[in-house]
Amino acid sequence: MGRLKERFQAFVNNRWLVFVAAMWIQSCAGVGYIFGSISPVIKSSLNYNQRQLSKLGVAKDLGDSVGFLAGSLSDRLPLWGALLVGAFQNLIGYGWVWLIVTGRAPVLPLWAMCILIFVGNNGETYFNTAALVSCVQNFPKSRGPVVGILKGFAGLSGAILTQIYTMINFPDQASLIFMIAVGPAMVVIALMFIIRPVGGHRQVRPSDGLSFTFIYSVFSEEPRDPAEEVLLPKSEQQEAGKPEQSDQEHEVIFSEVEDEKPVEVDLLPASERQKRIAQLQAELFQAAAKGAVRVKRKRGSGSGLTVIDNLGQMSQSLGYDNTHIFVSMISIWNFLGRVGGGYFSEIIVRDHAYPRPVSMAVAQLVMAVGHVFFAMGWPGAMYIGTLLIGLGYGAHWAIVPAAASELFGLKKFGALYNFLTLANPAGSLVFSG
Repeated sequence: MGRLKERFQAFVNNRWLVFVAAMWIQSCAGVGYIFGSISPVIKSSLNYNQRQLSKLGVAKDLGDSVGFLAGSLSDRLPLWGALLVGAFQNLIGYGWVWLIVTGRAPVLPLWAMCILIFVGNNGETYFNTAALVSCVQNFPKSRGPVVGILKGFAGLSGAILTQIYTMINFPDQASLIFMIAVGPAMVVIALMFIIRPVGGHRQVRPSDGLSFTFIYSVFSEEPRDPAEEVLLPKSEQQEAGKPEQSDQEHEVIFSEVEDEKPVEVDLLPASERQKRIAQLQAELFQAAAKGAVRVKRKRGSGSGLTVIDNLGQMSQSLGYDNTHIFVSMISIWNFLGRVGGGYFSEIIVRDHAYPRPVSMAVAQLVMAVGHVFFAMGWPGAMYIGTLLIGLGYGAHWAIVPAAASELFGLKKFGALYNFLTLANPAGSLVFSG
């Protein structure tokens, strides 16, 4: 009985269980990306013009991005409390919109509708913050892949919800609003006690890279250099028979430490070896301040979000009747961009010693080409444009949080992440106007 209890506790406290639960939550946390599917029914039911609908889109973007309260709560309360608040906001906001669209509640002024959309989408910030904070803390040495995978599932959620709706209730478009009001709240409440830090830095294993390789289903894993053992956490140092180091000493923020550390460091006495490693870390911090891991503003994400918000109207203007196809497509490309952006940015940093924002520049170029296709209205522009903009926009969301966590650490990651997302509605407001 005692052994069974120990196994159960080990299972519940396993960081991979938290990671899987976070994937499920993120799979329904991208409600904002489905706005292009619900905006036509809101427009027709309430007799809105495009300018009024754009204001609702901006309110949605602000709800996605203004997460100061979510970031503060994630630092002060158990993460399940933040998730519960987000579930109630999502349910109340979009539930009320559904009641209005279906005629079960009186029509409200535009400013009140903007508040409802803001509240409903603001619940997403709690979902995203809790999932990212718990998993980044549990996987401190694999931040790029973790952020990319989680944000990828958030981007894919638009396609998931759209396809479920298409199978069950199409063409009753109002039922899609009901689904995004109730579905995410149910999933989050079911999993909210699993999402938490579980001391993941003590569970770091040499096989972690192989595990992420299996998740991605591509690439190969290089064997660990014995010289890296000095940087392993306590649990593995004890297994290797090496003296323990303090949390401050094995908290490595920059992955370049493993590449820059000379092999001869291992031949030095223990005290001198630790001194050399500390000196190397200080040099890397200084390099970051000069631009090695500088966090740049997401200057292109606002334009990508503008396309996502207005995808329904854009496809209708080009003669396409079923706008849900393109909403699903851009969600799928968004997913691939986030997953790929997180993985390849990690390769650029770890294997080639380039700053992570280099990968951001590549993503920006891809998205710019997509905007050119939309602007020119060439044949097949909707297909190629959604592909390129989805990939580029998704990659931004994977790269920026990982770069920020490297530069500023993990203590206030929730508040920092939600501050960075403010670049999104600012750009969307400019381009939509």
